[in-house]
Amino acid sequence: MLVRFKKLDERAIAPTYGSDCAAGADLYALADKEITIGAGETAFVHTGIAAEIPENLVGLVYARSGLACKKGLAPANKVGVIDSDYRGEIMVALYNQSNEPRTIADGERIAQLVIAPYLRAEFTECETLSDTARGEGGFGSTGKFGKKA
Repeated sequence: MLVRFKKLDERAIAPTYGSDCAAGADLYALADKEITIGAGETAFVHTGIAAEIPENLVGLVYARSGLACKKGLAPANKVGVIDSDYRGEIMVALYNQSNEPRTIADGERIAQLVIAPYLRAEFTECETLSDTARGEGGFGSTGKFGKKA
């Protein structure tokens, strides 16, 4: 599959895959100087690229596991959604969930972009929904551990 992208700044780095089987392509920070994100704060980090996601696909922006687990930096919205009709710059809202300030350098890998298909639903209002064993059981209603065989 071909995903066209445009550099909005000549210094921008094209998305790259870290291995042959990687699902997500790394997105890179574009910054004039180091970006410091205070504990509990969010910073919008430029990538300097815009992309043309093919129709019927979506770009999903996920955390890089190393950055999230080692530095406590992950997308503030947990998963960013890039619709196929969006043509603006891809920005990553990095949230610092650690207890100390963290820095991001120009060219650092800040998130990963996964291209995926999606289904568009047709919603219809009704008076009743079908019954299930779970019913209206919500958060934690299925227990803490899986069933033992």
